[in-house]
Amino acid sequence: MAEIQGSYDDLFTAVPEALAALLDAGDVGGSVAVFVDGEPVVDVWGGFADADRGTPWQRDTIAGVYSVTKTVTALCALILADRGLLDLDAPVARYWPEFAAQGKGGVLVRHVLSHTAGLPDWDGTVEEIYDWPAATARLAAHAPQWEPGSAAGYHSLTQGYLVGEVVRRITGRSVGEFLAEEVTGPLGADFHIGLGEEHDHRVALAVPPPSQDEDYVAGAASPTAAVNAGTRLRVRDGNSVAWRRAQIPAASGFGNARSVALVQSVMACGGTVRGTRLLSQAGCDRAWEEQFNGEDRVLGMQMRWGLGYGLFGTTYGWGGWGGSLVMIEPEARMTVAYVTNQMREPGQDTRGLDLVMAAYDGLMGLRA
Repeated sequence: MAEIQGSYDDLFTAVPEALAALLDAGDVGGSVAVFVDGEPVVDVWGGFADADRGTPWQRDTIAGVYSVTKTVTALCALILADRGLLDLDAPVARYWPEFAAQGKGGVLVRHVLSHTAGLPDWDGTVEEIYDWPAATARLAAHAPQWEPGSAAGYHSLTQGYLVGEVVRRITGRSVGEFLAEEVTGPLGADFHIGLGEEHDHRVALAVPPPSQDEDYVAGAASPTAAVNAGTRLRVRDGNSVAWRRAQIPAASGFGNARSVALVQSVMACGGTVRGTRLLSQAGCDRAWEEQFNGEDRVLGMQMRWGLGYGLFGTTYGWGGWGGSLVMIEPEARMTVAYVTNQMREPGQDTRGLDLVMAAYDGLMGLRA
C-alpha cells in the first residue's frame, strides 16, 4: 500500500485508506483534508509532485485546483455582500457601468454567481486569458446568449472575470489581493490566486490522463453538453508560468487540501473559524439559496446552482478540471477537500466523491 503522510483521527481511517488506494491504482500524488468545526480531523498526503515520480509530495506541496477556485472567489463576493458593500440583487452595471453594453443592463450580480448571466463562452485568445483589462473589456462588449436568469450554462472561465471585476470596482483590489488580505491572510491558509514565483518550487504540475498528453483540453463530462468553439484550455496552458502568475478567478487558484478545507470551513462554521470572523451566519446561508434547478446548457446535465456553489442534497461545493474537489456539509460543520495533480478522463472520475463518502463514515462515528 502507498505510504500516506500526515495525521488523522482514528474514526476517519477510511479517508487515508482511500487516498492510498488511489495512489496504488496509479495516481501520481494528492492530498485530502477533512475539517470539522474548523479543525482538521484528516490532513494527509502522499505520492509524488512530478510525473517522473522523483519528488515526493510534501506537506507544503500545492497544485492548481482549477474550478474549485470558483468557490473561493464566490466566498470573497459573499463577504462583500455581508458587509453591505455588494447588493446581490443589483445590476452588475451598477458597479461596472461599461458592462451594460449589448443589452446587459438586466444582468444581476446573482445571475453571474449562479451561471445564469448568459455569458458562458470564452472566445478570446489564450494571451487575453492572462490580460485582465482585455478579458473584462471583451466580456463587457458581449451580448448575452439568453435572457439573464432564465437559464443556466456553466461559465467555466468567464465567471471569474465577471465576479472579479465587480470585486475590483468595489474594493480597488483584485480578487487575489482581496483574498490574501481579507481571507487567507487572517486564516493562515496557503491558497493563492496569482501565484508568486517564490512558490514555484512547491507546485505539483498537472499530469494528463494516461491516454493523453499536455495538449489534452478541458471539456464537459456529458456527451450531450454544448461544444464551445472558442479557446480550449490545454494542460500545457495550466502548467505554464503565465497561468500561475495570472489572476483567473474561475480557474487559476493554487493550494492543497488543507488550505482549501480551511478556507471553506468559514462557510461550514457560520462565518467564523479559529476565532476569525469573516461573515455572518446569514451571509453563509446565502450560498445555499437555490438560483437555478434544471438542465445546464453547457454541462448538459441536471444542476442546482446556488450563489457561487453547486448544490447537492444537503451539501454544496464544486470540483475542478483534473479531479480536485471541495464539499461543505453545513449541518455537520464539515468540509472535505481533495487536491491532486493526476487528471482522469471526464465522466470517469469519482475520486473526490469517494473520499467525501469515506469522510461521512468517520462523521457517523464522531456523532455516535
